[in-house]
Amino acid sequence: MDPMAERKNTPKKKAAPKSRSTRKKQPSLVERGWFWLRRVIWGACFAVLGFVLLATLVYAVVPPPTTPYMLSERARIGSIKYDWTPIEQIAPVMARSAVAAEDANFCLHWGLDVNAIRDAMDRGRGGASTISQQVIKNTYLWHGRSWLRKAIEALWTPLSEAVWSKRRILELYLNIAEFDEGVFGVQAAAGHYFGVDAADLTPTQAARLAAILPAPKSRSASNPSPFVRDRTRAIISGAQTIAADGRAECFEN
Repeated sequence: MDPMAERKNTPKKKAAPKSRSTRKKQPSLVERGWFWLRRVIWGACFAVLGFVLLATLVYAVVPPPTTPYMLSERARIGSIKYDWTPIEQIAPVMARSAVAAEDANFCLHWGLDVNAIRDAMDRGRGGASTISQQVIKNTYLWHGRSWLRKAIEALWTPLSEAVWSKRRILELYLNIAEFDEGVFGVQAAAGHYFGVDAADLTPTQAARLAAILPAPKSRSASNPSPFVRDRTRAIISGAQTIAADGRAECFEN
């Protein structure tokens, strides 16, 4: 018999059906939904981190043209005074006075003063914000009491300390702090209260400006209350102390 004919007549074997276990399981609608949700969440997180890092890097060299709080005040009262001034054109005593008044350990911490925070908590009081924290709040965030804002502020502050020098942090602080309703920065405040430039502030004038910083809308540097006068004397002494003991070196050198 012809071998070729024999092969043709031999019936072909049917392929064995695939077992269910070897079939690729398709993800369910719920699984696909969770997959895309995770991607969106991770994408949003990376976008936020990228924005925070970029915003911090930019303000390491560029003066802020405005801030969220300035925008809200301009919308509320119509106009504001804001004149960015390099720290080299601000009287050194103003920088020392601000540190003495708001954050005497400014050169010693990395943005969060843990001891001051613990002390404030023990006394059942708020506050204890460092100058670095106040810069983050004033530059990027909103005012008012909010746990969300405080959490963002606490996370952002160490990053700013890693990117900005202490001198830059203080320069930002002195330029965007509010000294009266709609008056932002020491240059505008010096002219507003005393009719001088920030470079020409005397120790007493600088201390008075620092004395009103916690409550600029209810205190006056040109018409000081007894409390402001007492606080001014304490700030003058504190500024002399931090200059003598080296706690001003991080922003003066």
